Amino acid sequence: MTKLKPYNLQIFAVFTITCIWFSPIKSAAVQLTQQNFDASIAANELVFINFYADWCRFSNMLMPIFDEAATAIHEKYQDAGKVVMAKVDCDKETAIAKRFHITKYPTLKVIRNGQPAKKEYRGQRSVEAFTTFIQNEMEDPVKEFKQLSELGKLESNKRIIIGYFDTRQQPEYRTFRRVATNLKDDCQFHAGFDEAARQMHPSGTAIIGFRPDKDRSTDLDETFPGSLENFDELHIWAQEKCVPLIREITFENAEELTEEGLPFLILFHSPDDKENIKKFNDVVKNELLSEKQSINFLTADGNKFAHPLHHLGKSQEDLPLIAIDSFRHMYLFPKFEDMSIPGKLKQFIQDLYSGKLHREFHYGPDSDSETEKQPTKPPESTFKKLAPSKNRYTLLRDEL
Repeated sequence: MTKLKPYNLQIFAVFTITCIWFSPIKSAAVQLTQQNFDASIAANELVFINFYADWCRFSNMLMPIFDEAATAIHEKYQDAGKVVMAKVDCDKETAIAKRFHITKYPTLKVIRNGQPAKKEYRGQRSVEAFTTFIQNEMEDPVKEFKQLSELGKLESNKRIIIGYFDTRQQPEYRTFRRVATNLKDDCQFHAGFDEAARQMHPSGTAIIGFRPDKDRSTDLDETFPGSLENFDELHIWAQEKCVPLIREITFENAEELTEEGLPFLILFHSPDDKENIKKFNDVVKNELLSEKQSINFLTADGNKFAHPLHHLGKSQEDLPLIAIDSFRHMYLFPKFEDMSIPGKLKQFIQDLYSGKLHREFHYGPDSDSETEKQPTKPPESTFKKLAPSKNRYTLLRDEL
């Protein structure tokens, strides 16, 4: 063995310390790629993902904090299939970034049981905040009742889904709990077991029922008709019950609704106008169900949302009226009364996606005339200003 001279020992020591100093800290954060992404989100109850770019200084500032939190979470939840903190290099994994509509770095998203949450994470970016957030997410979403009489006293501003089971170990309950984990922000989930639920179902047969917001009786309005072991089937049914087809937009939920990314079809109404709200609801339910994947159906208090009316050249005196906000422009439905004409409102939505609304706003009504059309300027969207700010982090490759 060659003996090092004193000065060589000094150089070796400095080199060793330098290597240790710059060695990256091992982290429990899982690096996701196109090859392992789908398998990872399918195998875990909750996946908390950091979408980042190496060139983004905000991503670089967050990375050691995220890695430390991932290690802490891994130590707390060591059972396989529970929770994973993961990261995606968006420059290398462009297909994943596009799939999740990543427009800024870093972006933090939650995936529960393979389903992306509606909102991205915007809380404090610290180890303590991340770990607290994960712990809250992992809390049991199902509240147990011991006696049927408790169901008559439920108080909630959310819709309610109730399950009746023999034990917590049966497959039907595990499916129920997975669905509850995904939809706990929209619905309240309750479950009873053994004696507490026996009056409501035969032994060995689980039952899941839905109760609307204002119904506080012990009678269930609707029972799930499908297979209680089929997660996708139960999830679709519960989501339709928990998330109303027509929602009211407020200043409190506008950011969340905007983040869903679908244009708004909005009925602006007077605060006490129940009749026209019902008419609008009936038209949407009877004629527009096929459009629910492409547009959000909303009602809005025209007094509270006077600013959008002003952009449309209208005021509270013009209520009720209907408009589409595409997050680029606002388009006014020409005549409110025409909503009752079959197919009229549906055509208005289809004209948005065909580009006709935008074209006619710029060049006037379509016609066969060869006369040159005069360009017009449609009013800009006002609801996009209520969306999450895109200037909080790095926008693609435009450093702030």
